[in-house]
Amino acid sequence: MKQNLRPIMFVGTGSDVGKSIINAGFCRIFKQDGYSPAPFKAQNMSLNSFAGIDGLELGRAQAVQAEACGIEPCSEMNPILLKPTSNQNAQVVLNGKPIGNQSAKEYFLGTDRDALFAEVLKAYHKLDSQYNPMVIEGAGSISEINLREKDIVNMRVALAVNAVVILIADIDRGGVFGSVYGTLELLPPEERVLVKGILINKFRGDIDLFTEGRKMMEQLTGVPVVGVVPYFRDIHIDDEDSVVIDHKSGKTREGLVNVAVVLLRHMSNFTDFNVLERVPEINLFYTANPEEIEKADVVIIPGSKNTIADLENLRRSGLAKAILNSHQKGNAVYGICGGFQMMGQEIHDPEQVEGSVTFMPGLGILPVVTTLTAEKRTIQSAFNFRNEAENCRGYEIHMGETELLQGSPLAILSDGTADGCFLNEKTWGTYLHGIFDNAPVIQAILKSCGKETQLQEFNYQEYKNGQYDKLAEHIRKCCDMEYIYGIMRKT
Repeated sequence: MKQNLRPIMFVGTGSDVGKSIINAGFCRIFKQDGYSPAPFKAQNMSLNSFAGIDGLELGRAQAVQAEACGIEPCSEMNPILLKPTSNQNAQVVLNGKPIGNQSAKEYFLGTDRDALFAEVLKAYHKLDSQYNPMVIEGAGSISEINLREKDIVNMRVALAVNAVVILIADIDRGGVFGSVYGTLELLPPEERVLVKGILINKFRGDIDLFTEGRKMMEQLTGVPVVGVVPYFRDIHIDDEDSVVIDHKSGKTREGLVNVAVVLLRHMSNFTDFNVLERVPEINLFYTANPEEIEKADVVIIPGSKNTIADLENLRRSGLAKAILNSHQKGNAVYGICGGFQMMGQEIHDPEQVEGSVTFMPGLGILPVVTTLTAEKRTIQSAFNFRNEAENCRGYEIHMGETELLQGSPLAILSDGTADGCFLNEKTWGTYLHGIFDNAPVIQAILKSCGKETQLQEFNYQEYKNGQYDKLAEHIRKCCDMEYIYGIMRKT
């Protein structure tokens, strides 16, 4: 039987330093080494979420990390999820269920932080009783001294569970010495003593050139550098932050099926399109350019955390007109979740779930009417796409019910209920996230665009497992795993 290890916590000098990916890599390393790890992040802010096996919601990053551990994701892995609905407001999801919308001021100043932290620890200890080691992710920077008294996700967690803390810094953005030194200097003694290592991430070039820098950082801080992880582009792990979309904008290309994903302000679950990006016949890109939308063979309106606000913006920006023009030209238009709702005739919000607007006419493409509701549906689903015999998988995360006025359902779920609206092969909508992960759906899209190509056999789960193994190997070979295991064995 494997010896119990202290929890390990990866924190950052700032946001987007690579905490989620490094955490996923270590989850896979511990699994490979015969342990039974589980991920944990007390509080996450993301529009990219997932429905766990228990039907409760959690951040996508923790779902990915659970997959790297080889276990089913559950809400305890991310007990508090904040889903922004505007620049200043967010839906608060506690233990997998929404408890209302709050402004940042209301959340940080008006909530009982001790009560929330008690929920955090309750979720943590439930996981800790089943798994070892716990692999914890912090949020943003750990040296935001103005927020220290409100902290329920960073060093307060580390102190409560006696975690080994590894500080991650992004050398690619510059200023790595200042960010590491400043971060550590701003920590109180009881927190700083928990920081047992520094991990330099996203290094470009010859690592040997950083040998002197590594020594200088250790002398400066008194904390060992446990690894220097090279920048990579050939390992594909689902991203949590929508900043990745900035690198996926583009335009139509000759000879391929051009798929334009409409870039919404409150776009959610952009990982819906990861598999489409890897189909050789498809050129998938994100755009808010009306001209590119009109030129695309397929237009997809993705999920949204604020459907009515995004629909209003589509009209103001000219994107709604471009989508309608594309549809009238005979190009395909598909909607996912909020995008499905937008494609309908009307959207009603009598309970003001999304704001003060209680009615909004839809794009009028699909014969459906949506009524938003305060209750959220979160569930993993097996389904049959149209009349295909092959079983498919996806998940739902939405607030609202949609009535089908004409046409037929797009899919039949395993419990016999219907989903979505199918008008024709180039016009449909669905509540199912992950629908494009399924071969019958991709084949139908290609066929509608005149591509009778037989898709190569592609096992997405097998592919993702291979990527987790590549990530683990990449991290393992450039980190001092003997030292890391040594500090995790000490009580």
